[in-house]
Amino acid sequence: MTTTEVDDRGGGGRTDQGGRPGQGSRTDRPSEAQDQATRRGSLFWVWHVLRQNPLTALGAAMVLGLVLAALLAPWLAPFPGDGGVDVHPKSQLLAPSLEHPFGTDELGRDLFSRVVYGARISLFTGSLVIGLALLIGIPLGAAAGYLGGFVDEVIMRFVDIVLSFPPLLLATALAAMLGSSLVNAMIAVAVAWWPWYARIMRGQAVALRERGYVEAARAGGVGTLRILTRHIIANSLPPLIVQASMDFGSVILTSASLSFLGLGAQPPQPEWGLLISTGRTFFLTNWWYVTFPGLAILVTAVAFNLVGDGLREYLDPRLRSV
Repeated sequence: MTTTEVDDRGGGGRTDQGGRPGQGSRTDRPSEAQDQATRRGSLFWVWHVLRQNPLTALGAAMVLGLVLAALLAPWLAPFPGDGGVDVHPKSQLLAPSLEHPFGTDELGRDLFSRVVYGARISLFTGSLVIGLALLIGIPLGAAAGYLGGFVDEVIMRFVDIVLSFPPLLLATALAAMLGSSLVNAMIAVAVAWWPWYARIMRGQAVALRERGYVEAARAGGVGTLRILTRHIIANSLPPLIVQASMDFGSVILTSASLSFLGLGAQPPQPEWGLLISTGRTFFLTNWWYVTFPGLAILVTAVAFNLVGDGLREYLDPRLRSV
């Protein structure tokens, strides 16, 4: 049988004497198939988690609703101006009704509109604080775990000092030192939160630095910075993502607490903690003033905790069961 007949019957491309693929071969097909299989597998696991855990699906729906409310606030709020400085003296402290589903405040502003606009502030605050905490904690934790020795001792002892203070107490002290504003409150909460991510990152780095691919990279002359970014940090993201999603609600609650104490958002910002702080004066006679902002904080914290549990199940292979 000739070489041509073999090629025609096998459907493959021609090869030269060295066994190299000729013009008729398609070496890219296996990689494309693997990519498609990976995507299908990822989608399958997402669907599996949502189907097996209805609470995760509920949390994802709640988070999606909060994000949409924040993005569409000017269109969802029946009185968009009430999210700012508008006042209506003739509509002070009205009970919930069809016109004002959450009632009104002491200045006649629609509380539903202010709670919807407050979602923007709270979600932005949580995202920025978590981002800053990760930006500080990940590099320090990776350096401590990978380099070890003196660097590890200095960084982790500083982490222990910060962790010795309760997060809310430390954030309150820092916010009081920096001054009362939403930006300063976010900085204070981020400073109080980053050590948790440094600890997680350090544990991951210690476990990964002796892996074969890391040792091979060192032996091949790859620089320390590249090893940290491409091999250590990149393979440590799943537990950090899970922790960040579960911390989101706590960060929003801590920021709201600072606003409640007068150290965070300032009037007329419709921040949920500030709404509760202002409304506590009217709590005995006008229950709706503090109830609906408080429920908004509760729903947000529960939603992100449910999503965090689902992410933990999805990203941890030990918890996957089909």
